[in-house]
Amino acid sequence: MALRYNNWQSFFVFCLGLFLGTAFCMKWMEADLRVNGEKFTIIGLELFYSKQKVAHIMASLDYRVQTILKYHLYFDFAFMAGVYPGVASLCMMAGKRVNSSSVKKLLYFLAALQLLAWLADVYENLWLLQWTMQPFIGNEFASYHIAVVVKWIIALAAATVAIYFLIRKKNI
Repeated sequence: MALRYNNWQSFFVFCLGLFLGTAFCMKWMEADLRVNGEKFTIIGLELFYSKQKVAHIMASLDYRVQTILKYHLYFDFAFMAGVYPGVASLCMMAGKRVNSSSVKKLLYFLAALQLLAWLADVYENLWLLQWTMQPFIGNEFASYHIAVVVKWIIALAAATVAIYFLIRKKNI
């Protein structure tokens, strides 16, 4: 049975609710992410901080901040369940609106790639959780950054392409 546009739309709304709810909870926790009086961010841990800075942050976490960071990462698993299926549903909705078989295939491929992005995000969270408990960061930091970049590129590219075809007036 092929799912219709309305089915994907309903699924997207569910995913959006999950995304927004978990994003609110994670944003609320971010104010407490501090080491030695300085704030750090999850996006910084993902993209901007060096290996040495991430290792320093993880080694300097007090029990309270370590607990908050773990909760943040656990909420991120629920967040993922809203983001990646939500982006996939956007791709599927856009695929239902276009006539070109090559564009449909591209959108369906981007929807399927959300599984890879989700998996990369899971690995990223597992590394961060491991580093909160054992702050030694070995050679896996390069793999960690590859996982981060893969998830961001796949998710953002798919969302951008899908939204473009959803808001486009003229069908292809």
